[in-house]
Amino acid sequence: MDAEVAGVRLRVLSYNVHGQRDDVAALATAVREAEPDVVIVQEGPRRFRWRHKTAALADSLGLVVGGGGLPSLGNLVLTSLRVRVRRTWHRQFPLTPGRHMRGVVFAECAVGSATTAPFVVVGSHLGTDPTERPGQAALLKRDLAELRLPVVLGADLNENSGGAAWRTIADGLVDAAVATGRDDRCTFPCAHPRDRIDALFVDPRIVVTDYDVIDTPQTRRASDHLPVLADLLLPPAEATPSHPTTR
Repeated sequence: MDAEVAGVRLRVLSYNVHGQRDDVAALATAVREAEPDVVIVQEGPRRFRWRHKTAALADSLGLVVGGGGLPSLGNLVLTSLRVRVRRTWHRQFPLTPGRHMRGVVFAECAVGSATTAPFVVVGSHLGTDPTERPGQAALLKRDLAELRLPVVLGADLNENSGGAAWRTIADGLVDAAVATGRDDRCTFPCAHPRDRIDALFVDPRIVVTDYDVIDTPQTRRASDHLPVLADLLLPPAEATPSHPTTR
């Protein structure tokens, strides 16, 4: 059977929304126009009234909250009603004095029925300090290695693809930009993009059918990062392990 028939389509957007400090109307327009099934957010609400703010953000984007927020230190998974979230968990990286505390959100999901094309969405935002990033990347990679379901990882790695933390995370995964020959598309800063520090990685069992960095008047007003968008083809349920995801 052709892979296009056997698999399940999924559109994923990964976006550092800069704490919603920019044009929130442009942010909502940009995300809605992309029509994603899953949005992985960095710098989402993480402090006072974070639940209310997270719900308001999701509603403005036409999505629902899948997981994240304060427990994952601002990393969020938002979904359309097409995607069912089975369970979520998080990790918080050790705090480096004088730096922001960072974390990870994990969401075990399925498209349609509870037994169709299960996968795990992961979102993270590594530190700006080059001395702490490798340790954070190693902890995240250890968690990823424990997962048995296909993984979709969206992250702001705060370094380009030659960096040690990037190489750690990318090992064994497919960089969606590289897979489509678009790794020359930069994401930061949005006014004059010169760095590719925002990435989407997927399990080798997932096919990347399209990828792009969304550079529009809306995205240039919505955040200091440009979002990355990928169209994926998930493996059919019978191609994934039947036992529960471990962590």
